[in-house]
Amino acid sequence: MTIKHRVVVAGCGGMANTWVDYAKDRDDTEIVGLVDIKEEFAQAMADRKGLDCPTFTDIKQAIAETGATLVFDVTIPASHYTISTAAIELGCHVFGEKPLAETMSDCNAIVQLSQETGRTHAVMQNRRFDPRIRAFHKLIADGTIGKPGFVGADFFLGAHFGGFRDAMESPLLLDMAIHTFDQARYIAGANPVSVYCLEFNPPGSWYAGNAMAICIYEMSDGSVFNYRGSWCAEGAPTSWEAAWRVTGEHGTAIWDGHGNPYAEIVAAGDQTGKFIRDYERVETQLPEMANTFHKGCLDDMFASLEEGRKPETDCSDNIYSMAMVLAALESAKTGQKVLIADFMKEAAAK
Repeated sequence: MTIKHRVVVAGCGGMANTWVDYAKDRDDTEIVGLVDIKEEFAQAMADRKGLDCPTFTDIKQAIAETGATLVFDVTIPASHYTISTAAIELGCHVFGEKPLAETMSDCNAIVQLSQETGRTHAVMQNRRFDPRIRAFHKLIADGTIGKPGFVGADFFLGAHFGGFRDAMESPLLLDMAIHTFDQARYIAGANPVSVYCLEFNPPGSWYAGNAMAICIYEMSDGSVFNYRGSWCAEGAPTSWEAAWRVTGEHGTAIWDGHGNPYAEIVAAGDQTGKFIRDYERVETQLPEMANTFHKGCLDDMFASLEEGRKPETDCSDNIYSMAMVLAALESAKTGQKVLIADFMKEAAAK
């Protein structure tokens, strides 16, 4: 098969392994360069994966010397803006790890540059490509429970990482909540309007920064999304996918993050006079997917180039998930509700 995608991989740490393996498995894709600020890391990746390609410490040089058309940005979050803008300006599409960027102004700039150049920038949101969340989304979108009014997500884990997360100011919101917030947008099919967030560090926490948060979002469809999360909750852990409850006009949809989602809706027939009505359970059927999680997301990214469309996790969409994180941090800092459209506009004006 003809090589359509000439890929430079930026960032050769452990997270890059999945990206490199995926690219190697595609007949239409060739890895033409590896970039890392420590070139020995890039060379180690080449040796480990059996790649016969040059290594670099500079993304611009790598693109210029290899004729790359696509950059995988698997660098640390602080480098995402620099890598992405450099790659797009040199004519490459960019597929990158989350987050889009570290600040709202940098996120806005990447989206604007992508739109001006016509180059795709897509963000890895692997949890969207879980057959169970696809089924949960369809359960809601099909109107099974009627118009949703409330979306709730509980995320409680006692995660003993050690290392940099233990020293972060806001480890939960900055490093993990983007996944749950993006899931909420996908499940509800709605974008955030406002947020009030209380962030704190409860007794027993081994984190230096706030490892627990409660967020209340007003959403564009009129529903309310409530996030309750902790990374220092010992005992009775939820799934990493969170535990979800969506209430609507006619019933409730449930996904515990482990099994298959389902709904309970008001049973047919006359129930006049009943204090608590009878309900009937609606099961879901999981969709068939060739690939899931990281590989499923990458499938969609590559398919978008082939089909001339935006990927599901295009930067112009993903920016709203990032806005949920950054606006929540702003709300926690000020103690005030934050209007997200105003927050995004103010960042764009800077």
